[in-house]
Amino acid sequence: MRGLNGRRAILTGGASGIGRATTLRLAEEGCVVGVFDKNLAGAEETVHLCAGRPGRVLAFQVDITDRDAVGAAADKFEAAAGPVELLANVAGWDIPIAFLDTDRAFWDKVIGINLYGPLNLHHVVVRRMVERSFGRVVNVASDAGRVGSSGEAVYSACKGGLISFTKTVARELARKNIILNVVCPGPTDTPLFEAFTKSSPSGGKIAEGLARAIPLRRLGQPDDYPGMIAFLLSDDAAYITGQTISVSGGLTMHG
Repeated sequence: MRGLNGRRAILTGGASGIGRATTLRLAEEGCVVGVFDKNLAGAEETVHLCAGRPGRVLAFQVDITDRDAVGAAADKFEAAAGPVELLANVAGWDIPIAFLDTDRAFWDKVIGINLYGPLNLHHVVVRRMVERSFGRVVNVASDAGRVGSSGEAVYSACKGGLISFTKTVARELARKNIILNVVCPGPTDTPLFEAFTKSSPSGGKIAEGLARAIPLRRLGQPDDYPGMIAFLLSDDAAYITGQTISVSGGLTMHG
């Protein structure tokens, strides 16, 4: 894709799942990628998997709920790679619990990872982009933030908030040459989804039911998303901002 070779990107959640698949794609496109993840071993495994690709990948152990930790890691990445130009917020976490059975500690964890995490990355990284008058951001939300999802009330609230936040910042920073968009995956076979289904007695039936409900008759796979994320980070999408794109096998069709 145009304009990705040599670009410097920070990506959260690259230790597994969609984040790892996206890191592999960006490395294939020639990007220099800083993987920010609390799971350092997983992030380093992603670095190993990217060996031989045109790009370069660096792993950083970062708790994205800690703004100071995000700032320190961004400093280290820029010292090693140069000014950051691209940001992909992919990290996320949830387990299925009916809202009235949740407690404040659970809310805090879900909100910390899924909402405060991206806010911290924007506050640190996008500020640097504004100073340089160039930046591209893709926030990975969820169709749960567009249409809701039973057992994911707080997660859905975070993802819906991330969609609205992205639209607002896209308006605020358009004149600074900062482009922001959202990708919303549908149900996807990732380690998070596996943990999600295992935590429910009817987890296997949930996965089967979702696959039947999706017009393309299968759950998403991590490799279904990197192409869209890379496109929105590339110069091919230079006239697209503030948009939300569902990648869900037709489960959700927005127009």
